[in-house]
Amino acid sequence: MQPTTPGKTRRNGGATKELPTELIQARRFGKTRSAQSTALLEDYVELIADLLTSSGEARPTDIARRLGVSHATAIKAISRLKRAGLATSRPYRGVFLTEQGHTLAERVHARHRLVVDLLRAVGVPAEAAEADAEGMEHHVSDVTLKAFAQFIKSLAR
Repeated sequence: MQPTTPGKTRRNGGATKELPTELIQARRFGKTRSAQSTALLEDYVELIADLLTSSGEARPTDIARRLGVSHATAIKAISRLKRAGLATSRPYRGVFLTEQGHTLAERVHARHRLVVDLLRAVGVPAEAAEADAEGMEHHVSDVTLKAFAQFIKSLAR
């Protein structure tokens, strides 16, 4: 892709907005597509970890119900987790996370808590913050998460 000439503008409801270069814009959209592709795995890993912690088992039926998907969809996603080295399963025993899966679950859980904490700090009600964080947590960069953490820490002083 060739970058567009900086300074090219478009009209947006009477306002003029400068477009980023094609390369920069493509990188931004690519980041979003990549986050969407990993978001599914992250949601499954996070839920499996929560189920294992709370009840000691993560059965595909429970996973499907909690994610609001069909049993077949959950089985396909669990197979994908297994291929990625994030999970294992045993007949009649459910799904378990590998060490790599546990590490990912911890990272996703920490990211989720941080996004919820930021939303709560700016006045978002608890239930809305939890729901909104489910989507946002997958798309926030490490740089932005660090800024969130610093902001929250500054409020505690």
